[in-house]
Amino acid sequence: MSTPLPVSIRPPRSEEKISENANPLLPILEKQRDAFIQRGIPSVEDRVRALETLGKAVGEYSEKLVAAVQADFGHRSPHETYATEVLGVLAEIKMTKGKIKKWAKPKKPPFGGIPGGRIVYQPKGVIGIMGAWNYPVMLSLSPLIGVLAAGNHAMMKPSDMTPRTAEVLDELISRNFSDDYVKVITGDVQVAVDFSALPYDHLMYTGNTEIGRRVMVAAAKNLTPVTLELGGKSPTIIADNFPVKEAVARIIMGKSMNSGQTCIAPDYVLINKNRTNELVECFKAAATKRFPTVANNQDITWIVNDRHYQRVNSMIEDAREKGANVIQVNPQNETIPEGSRVIPLTIITDTTDDMLVMQEEIFGPVLPVKGVDSIDEAFNFVKSRPRPLALYYFDSDRKQGEKVMDETIAGGACVNDSVVHLANMNMPFGGTGDSGVGAYHGFDGFCEFSHKKGVQMSSARFSPTALLGGSYPEFVLGIMKKASKWLS
Repeated sequence: MSTPLPVSIRPPRSEEKISENANPLLPILEKQRDAFIQRGIPSVEDRVRALETLGKAVGEYSEKLVAAVQADFGHRSPHETYATEVLGVLAEIKMTKGKIKKWAKPKKPPFGGIPGGRIVYQPKGVIGIMGAWNYPVMLSLSPLIGVLAAGNHAMMKPSDMTPRTAEVLDELISRNFSDDYVKVITGDVQVAVDFSALPYDHLMYTGNTEIGRRVMVAAAKNLTPVTLELGGKSPTIIADNFPVKEAVARIIMGKSMNSGQTCIAPDYVLINKNRTNELVECFKAAATKRFPTVANNQDITWIVNDRHYQRVNSMIEDAREKGANVIQVNPQNETIPEGSRVIPLTIITDTTDDMLVMQEEIFGPVLPVKGVDSIDEAFNFVKSRPRPLALYYFDSDRKQGEKVMDETIAGGACVNDSVVHLANMNMPFGGTGDSGVGAYHGFDGFCEFSHKKGVQMSSARFSPTALLGGSYPEFVLGIMKKASKWLS
C-alpha cells in the first residue's frame, strides 16, 4: 500500500478549522478521508465483496447480537430480535448486493436540447452514522448497507443506551473491516456530541426529533448534508365502514412489537365516537390473544430502561388524573415481578389534547383513542399537527383509501394495515418535516449516500460553444425574442 496522502493537501471543510484538541475523533475521520482519496472510488465488485463480508459477519455474530440486545433491554423477545435485527439486515444485504451494478450504471437524462448528457453516481466520501437504541443492530447496519453500496467509507456511533450491543457491533466490524474503511465509535453522550460535530461528507442520525434538531445544527456548521430519521405521533384513522375487529388485529401487531418502542408504531387512533366502546372490546380481546399472560412472558419485550419505564407510566398516570379511561390488559390479573419493566398493552379513551399521551411520542405499548364526529374531523386533526413519520388509514372503499393517500402528507403510510411498509426494501423510508429529512433503503439509500453528478460529453469535432465564439449576431436576438413568446 502506498504512503497515505498528507492531510494538509485537503483544505478545511469550514472557515473555522477543528483542532484535534477540540474534537478527539477528528484523527479517525482524517484517516478515513485520506484512505478514501488514496484508494479512489471502489468498483462494483469491491462494494459487493464488502457487503458479502458484512453479511457473513452478521451471520457469524447473530447469537452474540441477539444476546447483547437481550441484555441491554433486560428482556426482549428473541423472535422479534432475530426477525428485525438479524434476518432483516441479511435480507437487505442480499437484495442490495444483487442490484448495485444496475444502480451504479450512469443514466441518460431526458433530452434537453444538447446531446451527450449523463448522470453519474459517485460516493460522497466518509459518512457518519448515528444509530438508535430501539433497534440497535438494524438502525446501525441498515444505513451502513446503503453507505457501502454507494462506495463510501463509514464511521458509526451506536446508541449509548444499548452499550452491550454497541460492543458486539464494534467487535464485528473491527474483525472484518480496516478502521480506515469502517469504524465503530462507542461511548457516552459527550462522544455522540463530538461525533455529530465532525465535518463528514454526509451524516445520518436516527432518533428523536429534539436531538435531530441539535444534530442538524452541528452539521450545518460544516455544511454537512444530513439524513434524519426521526419519529413523532403516527396517527391511525378508522373509517366508519371498516370492521373494528379487523383493524385492531392489524394495529395490535404494530403496537405490541418491541413493546411499542418503534418509530413507526401506531401512536393514537381516531375513530367515530359511537364506535369507541367497540374498539375497546376488540382491543382487549386482541391483546389477550397476543399476550395471554404478562408476567414472565417471553414474547413481551421490556421497556429499555428505568427512565423510559417511568416516563411511559407517567404518561399513563397523567391521562388518568385528567379524566381519561385507562384499561390495561392483564388477562390473568397477575402481579408483574418487581424489576421487570413490563407494561401491559394499554388503551386510553376519553382523551383530551392537554394529556401527555396526545402531545408526546409515546414509544410504549399504550394506545390513546380520540373520538371524532366525522372522518373530516379526523383528517383536520392530523393535518393541523406536525407531519408524522407514518400514517395508517383503514377503509373498505379502495378509492377512498387512495384519495386519502393523495391528500395527506406523511413520511410513509399504509392503507388497511400498520408498519408493514417498512419491510419493503424497494420503497423509500424516511420522514418529512418534524419526522425527518431524506430517505433510504434500496435504491433510495444508494442515491441518498451518492452524489449525482451531471456530465456533458461533447464531441471532439463539434461543440455547441463553438457557435458562441465570436460576436453575437444581431439576428439572434430577434430569434430569441420570438422564442420567448413561443415558450411562454
